[in-house]
Amino acid sequence: MAHKSEYVAAIDLGTTKIVTIVGRKNNNGKLQVVAYSKAPSVGIKRGVVLNIEETVNAIQRTVEEVQMKSGVVFGDVFVGIAGQHIRSIRNRGYINRDAYDSEITNEDVQRLIDDMHKIPIEVGEEILHVLPQNFIVDNEAGVRNPIGMSGRRLEANFHIVIGQTASAKNIEKCVNRVGLKVNDLILEPLASADAVLTDDEKEAGVVLVDIGGGTTDVVVYYDGIVRHTAVIPFGGNVITNDIKEGCSILLRQAESLKVQFGSALGDLAPEDKIVTIPGISGREPKEISFKSLAYIIQSRMEEIINYVHFEIENSGYAEKLSAGIVLTGGGSLLLHLPQLVKFKTGYDVRLGLPNEYISADSPDEVNQPSLSTAIGLILKGFETIERFGANNGEEEEDALPVEAESAQKPSAGAKKPPFNTGKKSSFIDNVKKKLTEIFEENDSEM
Repeated sequence: MAHKSEYVAAIDLGTTKIVTIVGRKNNNGKLQVVAYSKAPSVGIKRGVVLNIEETVNAIQRTVEEVQMKSGVVFGDVFVGIAGQHIRSIRNRGYINRDAYDSEITNEDVQRLIDDMHKIPIEVGEEILHVLPQNFIVDNEAGVRNPIGMSGRRLEANFHIVIGQTASAKNIEKCVNRVGLKVNDLILEPLASADAVLTDDEKEAGVVLVDIGGGTTDVVVYYDGIVRHTAVIPFGGNVITNDIKEGCSILLRQAESLKVQFGSALGDLAPEDKIVTIPGISGREPKEISFKSLAYIIQSRMEEIINYVHFEIENSGYAEKLSAGIVLTGGGSLLLHLPQLVKFKTGYDVRLGLPNEYISADSPDEVNQPSLSTAIGLILKGFETIERFGANNGEEEEDALPVEAESAQKPSAGAKKPPFNTGKKSSFIDNVKKKLTEIFEENDSEM
């Protein structure tokens, strides 16, 4: 079996499902998904862990299944974090360097980023990501990469993502109780963006809209840089609830209706088609027309799209998005949704699949929008390892002590070596030998 460090494991904790996935890079640099497993998520709502026990059980099931399928036993994972508690701010920072003539190094940039982790934030919050926007070197603005330049003062504008400490701790607690260590917490829309967006789209200007079960995540890219992030507290589950209330049916029936017969455009739904739903506990069955179902879905989707459009305007880059909008996530599979988004926003729209970065020998079923976040977490994991080394620069804890212990402890059948193993005894060895003989004589007399 290949060495453990070749593999990266990730866990996507979603509102509707929990996914554990393991992958490795092949010779061409593409991601080969070795194994994945998913289980229903019942302990998480809108990205926040509400039931520790149920979440731990779901993680345990998926981790055991993935390890059995792949034969890879992993000890640390990259985990996604999302939820309506996520917010972002913009900030500007600077450092003064000692030597004017020396080149700006990666350490200088990292020191500036580390300073941003010390800015005052609300009680009970923590900084998840510090994303540089652009740099200023001695009042020379618009610098994308200052490394190698000469200058005394290094400034930068930052996009800072903040989340609740309690939510992050609960996620870590669930993963730790399965016997795993959280290598890094990654904002889920950033992971999804890495999985489905191309470099050209990020440079031209693009909006990623990840429609999950509990939340809709938005990321705005321009000139290859993250310009804006937001989490909208509505997703596919609110549509299912609307169908349940509007048609007076069970939640599982509403979900099946949405997936099998739902459409995001009421005008395109056929008028002469109906679906019959069995009545509850022997009651009369219900007949629901495709058109009524589509209008229920459309009204809620329009509300979500309006929130997305507000975030695009709020980013300040609404006029610079040449690549338009990319939809991903399980909720993006609704029929006619791209057409509705294009009609409401005016941007070009495409469906985002994670097929750009995965290899041909990966399982076919991983190439779907609902797994974009999980695949993106693995890609982010490899990026982190390449930048900081395995385990974020920490040393392996389990390999070295075992070898050291076995080297120190003699085996059960081995004899203890005598005092003098050399050909000639030194003075100190002779003294030790005499003292030992004296104590042994005293012990025998006593």
